[in-house]
Amino acid sequence: MIRTGCDILADDSCSCLKGRRVGLLANHASVSSELTHITEILVRNRIDLSCIFGPQHGFRGDTQANMVEWEGYIHPEFNIPVHSLYGKTRRPSPESLAGLDMMIIDLPDVGARPYTYIWTALCMLEECSKAGIEILVLDRPNPIGGSVVEGPILREEFFSFVGMYPFPVRHALTIGEALQMIGLSRGLQSALEVKKLDGWKREMYFDITGQPWVMPSPNIPTLDTAIVYPGMVLLEATNISEGRGTTRPFEMTGAPWIEPKRLISVLKSHNLEGVVFRPIDFSPAWDKYSGRICRGIQLHITDRSRFMPLRTAAILIKSISDIFPDDFEWLAPPYEYEEKHMPIDILSGSRLLRKTIDSDQDIEELFMSWKSDEKDYLAARKDHLLY
Repeated sequence: MIRTGCDILADDSCSCLKGRRVGLLANHASVSSELTHITEILVRNRIDLSCIFGPQHGFRGDTQANMVEWEGYIHPEFNIPVHSLYGKTRRPSPESLAGLDMMIIDLPDVGARPYTYIWTALCMLEECSKAGIEILVLDRPNPIGGSVVEGPILREEFFSFVGMYPFPVRHALTIGEALQMIGLSRGLQSALEVKKLDGWKREMYFDITGQPWVMPSPNIPTLDTAIVYPGMVLLEATNISEGRGTTRPFEMTGAPWIEPKRLISVLKSHNLEGVVFRPIDFSPAWDKYSGRICRGIQLHITDRSRFMPLRTAAILIKSISDIFPDDFEWLAPPYEYEEKHMPIDILSGSRLLRKTIDSDQDIEELFMSWKSDEKDYLAARKDHLLY
């Protein structure tokens, strides 16, 4: 079994935190290999835990979906403030940081740039740097491995809360590596220390680590979900259901007007590797098409080493747009606090995917441009890898 930064801190009785006034950015999945929450570890070792901060979906993981905000409160057991960083603000205020010596960041990630936890952590890093507060990142595995990158580099014009740095959609970094890479480029490195993973290898998916899976947010219930998420998250920018409101979000997709067999026939013609599509009907309990029958497909991953989630999702959206042009739509903003740009543009990283699909251009030409971006990104990240 590998050991996470949380495990290593616990095994050392939190000795590096003795005598420090500590804040914590974490959520419900911030647990040790024994499923002990980081707050319990800190309190058990008599660390002066002064306040807690939580990301999207809440410190307790009890809020759903995008733009479902939550308010801070007083922790019922520890009697300290729990501050929301997904509500009135996405950044800690100077008042909430006052008096702290160190901030601990212990957040899971799913390996996809649109997943907001890295950006909440980056906002914390920036504000702590201004305040002279040190940051200790307790590193966690990238659940979909650290070897394969995919997708275009995010253009600065499209920076938002689903991307604040020029990463591709599948970045293949741990959260510690990502924050260290960004911190160094922005002059924030002196405030940051990463407690590295012990025994993690870049080719490891989460189920090889020996660590218990705790869903990092309500709609990533399994590792299978995390594997498809870097591509299927693009469906959030369309009028196609991404399966929210079902027990298999992101693995199932559809709409009342889709004809599954026609769609699967087109998808098969693209010879996508590592995935099989099965026709399904489903009725979301909430979100898009709540209470209505959606017809569509479920993705079954047959070889995760060959499956390319972003390319698969791009071909899926193009196929639906081509077959059902009178029904398919891109959703307009707002999306994740972005009021100007189209949601698909901030998710994918530029206007190119949307324009390729809308103008009926050859999507393989778009994929060739992605290969160039992927090569450039691999060169840029190589000096920042911890493992």
